Amino acid sequence: MNAPDPDERLEAPLAEDRLGAEDEFVDAFGNHDEDVDDEGDGDVVELDLAAFDHGDRRAPRGRQEIQTLLRDGELDMEGRLLDASNVTLVGAIRTETLAATCVYKPVAGERPLWDFPDGTLAGREISAHLVSEATGWSIVPPTVLREGPYGTGMVQLWMDADPTIDLAEFVRRDVPELRRMAVFDAVVNNADRKGGHIIPMADGHVYGVDHGICFSVDPKLRTLLWRWAGKPLTAEAVAVLEKLADGLRGELGEQLHEHLTRREVRRTEQRVAELLRTGVHPQPSGDWPALPWPPF
Repeated sequence: MNAPDPDERLEAPLAEDRLGAEDEFVDAFGNHDEDVDDEGDGDVVELDLAAFDHGDRRAPRGRQEIQTLLRDGELDMEGRLLDASNVTLVGAIRTETLAATCVYKPVAGERPLWDFPDGTLAGREISAHLVSEATGWSIVPPTVLREGPYGTGMVQLWMDADPTIDLAEFVRRDVPELRRMAVFDAVVNNADRKGGHIIPMADGHVYGVDHGICFSVDPKLRTLLWRWAGKPLTAEAVAVLEKLADGLRGELGEQLHEHLTRREVRRTEQRVAELLRTGVHPQPSGDWPALPWPPF
């Protein structure tokens, strides 16, 4: 499945004078309830990265430089994903020496949901990244919570998917990277693993994005990755889950408490314990739609 032309998906970033309305979120960002699909999320699109003039700056190398850039870099938003449910801005992030493309999702641009507390989606994105790093699988791209042009929000390094990969075909493959993602999604209780939220890279790594509706205390797993449902977990997955169980009782749990409620963290511990107890990938419960809509 080829990515659409970015010109059809992006519009100019929000003007400063449009942020003065305090009545409600939809007024502040020029949206209206009838304009946004409850289930719609922005898929990854191909951007012309050459359009971002970084001067003599270079791309960051290694974890430390990436973190420095994401936390300290100046944000210059170039456009907005038009079909994202929440305000999702794409642009450049730069320090004096480093530069890259990033995604910025301000908390003020989060659309209220009936089943998640208002203003918590950015924190859930950060929490998903923390769990991803704890697994050692690096499923979620580098992500931080910081101040930006429109207030506190999630800032994430943009990942360019391999344009030669047919995503609709790729998500049906039996590959270790997708199987790991299926385990990760079960842990974080991902309610929205669409095809467009899966980013296969040219080097074979596979990233997952858009984790704002994870960590509910109620079972909400909705995903395209049911291929392994009911099958035994790999030895690698069991070892990772055991490490997560220890981390959730210690440092990882404390980190998650900064963004999630204690009940949400406790339910994450329980999901990990249940996976270890059963030793198999979860199956659809029948009490909740098993597939996200739209799937791509």
